[in-house]
Amino acid sequence: MKAVNLRTEYLVDPVGIDIPNPRVFWNCEGGVKQSAYRIVSEKWDTGRVESDSMHAQYPLTLVSGERVNYKIKLWDENGAEGEWSEPAFFEMGVLRAAHWRAKWIAGNYKVNKMRRYPVDCFRKTFDCAGKIARARLYITACGLYSAELNGARVSAPLAPGVTDYRRRVQYRTCDVTALLKENNTLTVELADGWYRGSVGAWGIRNQYGVETKFLAQLEIAYEDGSVERVVTDESWRWSNDGPIRFADNKDGEIVDARMEPSYAGRAKVTAHSVTPSASNNVPVAEKETFTGTLSVTPSGKKLIDFGQNIAGYISFRINARAGQKLVFRFGEMLKEGELYQKNIQLSMGKKTTPLQKIEYLCKEGVNEYKTKFAVFGFQYAEIDSDVEITAGNVTAIAVCSDLERTGWFESSNALLNSFTEATVWSAKNNHLDIPTDCPTRERHGWLGDAQIFADTASYLFNYLPFARKFENDICDAQKKNGCFTQIAPTGGVDFYMDPMDGSAGWSDAGVFIPYRMYLNYGDRAMLAEHYDSMRRFAEYKIKTLGRPYPTALPTGINLKYARWISNYGQSYGEWAEPADVNAFGVADFVSPHPEETTAYIVWLMEITAEIAGILEKPEDEARYLSYAEKARRGYRELVKTKKHSLDTDRQAKLVRPLYLKLLDETQTAYAKERLLAALERYGWRLGTGFLSTPLILYVLADMDIEYAYRLLENEELPGWLSMPKAGANTIWEAWEGPNNAQGGIGSLDHYSKGAVVEWLFREMCGIRVSGENRFTVAPKPGGHFTFAAAEYTSVYGTVKSGWKKTENGWRYEIEIPSNCTAEVRLPDGTDKTVGQGIYIL
Repeated sequence: MKAVNLRTEYLVDPVGIDIPNPRVFWNCEGGVKQSAYRIVSEKWDTGRVESDSMHAQYPLTLVSGERVNYKIKLWDENGAEGEWSEPAFFEMGVLRAAHWRAKWIAGNYKVNKMRRYPVDCFRKTFDCAGKIARARLYITACGLYSAELNGARVSAPLAPGVTDYRRRVQYRTCDVTALLKENNTLTVELADGWYRGSVGAWGIRNQYGVETKFLAQLEIAYEDGSVERVVTDESWRWSNDGPIRFADNKDGEIVDARMEPSYAGRAKVTAHSVTPSASNNVPVAEKETFTGTLSVTPSGKKLIDFGQNIAGYISFRINARAGQKLVFRFGEMLKEGELYQKNIQLSMGKKTTPLQKIEYLCKEGVNEYKTKFAVFGFQYAEIDSDVEITAGNVTAIAVCSDLERTGWFESSNALLNSFTEATVWSAKNNHLDIPTDCPTRERHGWLGDAQIFADTASYLFNYLPFARKFENDICDAQKKNGCFTQIAPTGGVDFYMDPMDGSAGWSDAGVFIPYRMYLNYGDRAMLAEHYDSMRRFAEYKIKTLGRPYPTALPTGINLKYARWISNYGQSYGEWAEPADVNAFGVADFVSPHPEETTAYIVWLMEITAEIAGILEKPEDEARYLSYAEKARRGYRELVKTKKHSLDTDRQAKLVRPLYLKLLDETQTAYAKERLLAALERYGWRLGTGFLSTPLILYVLADMDIEYAYRLLENEELPGWLSMPKAGANTIWEAWEGPNNAQGGIGSLDHYSKGAVVEWLFREMCGIRVSGENRFTVAPKPGGHFTFAAAEYTSVYGTVKSGWKKTENGWRYEIEIPSNCTAEVRLPDGTDKTVGQGIYIL
């Protein structure tokens, strides 16, 4: 037996983490059951540990920059000693504030926050004398930076990512050992980014500060044991006369390739009150590349169709004369043969955002360009220029957080397969350091989107490092009264949205996301780290029970139970139900929503109680279970009123209480019958909104699996398969997609409706993590499907489950990884526990 897939804190050989006692993880290969392990590093030797756990925590105190090389040996179920694993390592970053020797520096000018400025250019030259053992560049910014050492780019795209810079600034560690020479030049470009540039739907600026700045510390260790540091300080040269004359995340770049930075001035030393910390997350990276097909629009502009809706940017290589100009505009859709951006833009007066535009002035001869400080959502690029250009000259580059794919699904329904891959694309396009709603218009870290998608994301990707970073953002934004916000980080949130902080299904993400990471990864650390924040939120929600402000409780409510109903504040409610289901549409957020809010308080209390139990806090566990039951009793009374009656065709109003088990026995039976009637009246199309769309198949499958498949296989609007049927390669925000672009919500790249993909893995193919080294595999075939199969590389190893229709009935194929067991439950009543192996049933 051999240890494989070695990770540290879920990351492969991470450089520059700052978790004090990091955990190492592995999977097993070549045996049935691990009986013992041994981990050996320079300073740590566990000896033989009798355990089947595939993780261990590094127990020693670590110092800044320390590298730990380790390997693992396993013993199998027979006690046979295996071979050593391949070597792995982790390396610490800067662990203490005192270890930062660098100073924050900025461009040497007085900032007028009403103006936009060219990109700042900084340079430092230095010499290296001696044989270099290793070199690390620790770097961050309030803004976006791009760093080059001796002409080679060393920074990730759009670094250092996005946080609330007033509370958290994350640095990155770059291994630059191979790039150093005797004489060296380190250059850094600094742009506005999220810090000072356009954020939010209306492109609000200066949300985190007005002075962009960066901090860099290059540590060079020589073979003789000496260490040299090159740090940012007043000795750095600076100018802002380089080629990038304007840079904005959303609006784009203006570039004059004829210009080069003079570095004629000196950098200004400044300060920032936050000590940088490591992100402990995957970096942003350039991923797939596309060349498209070129055509000419009716207005005479060149248009490139890259064939896939992506988040990213472009590069090009052309020959041109000095002063020739190219203007690129980017968008998701066409209208009457022309690029159409209005579905992603907001306009007021003279301001329109986002522009998604590149203006490029050529130098003489060969011009090479790649976007540095902007990212766009697009499938199409419009080119307005007299420069000779072909499709082969331009490359579209997908850019996202470097999430490792872990889940794959395939079935006999081609539309469902396309929908799943469209979900993968929309997930990638909306995961650039935070989970956004869309990569075009708002680009907000909406908590509601993130929480409903967390399980799907955990099947599709190695998601925990990303979720861990976002949970930090959520807790950084938590209000003093304990309320989690609706968006994190909060930069760019319009003032009129503030009352929706605390909205049911949105703000609950601060509790739901770490809880789901625990269920999917067995990660107790996230729960422990953020428990105080979760508890504060639970106490905040308890205080909203019985509060009718700003409107009275519904007519007919039994006052005995009124104190266990929350009708407090504005909230989003179900959000975005089809217009013919809920006439209020998106305007519904101006009101309180006691049904949704009270239901989610029950769910929140139950989950918080479970977390308290996991963390061995029995008093808290009892308290929250008590409030869950009280709010459930209030909910049962609420749905007896006319306004919130279960006698409704709004599917969400029936799905939610059934999924969360909020009703008594009589109410439950009625709600099930009424849901089927509502579906029948709506032609078995989806009538749920934002919150309940991921839940409805679970409710129907609990009644009869064929009900779930009937809804899943619907190809008409509104329905999941209507999107790929209409040619979508990403998930639409509105069911109508391009046909809704004239008004209301209109992004064509919005992953939330793809949250149903978790059901394909968990119920259709039946793969569910049920504990450490344990799975439940309970596939549920049905509908018109003749086969379906899923593969999931979990933290414990790769599990597969599939089924196929044959002349003799259903044939199941299940594969369980080494050192794991699974309880296999089949529709024919088979229920047995199996270990490692492939099973044909």
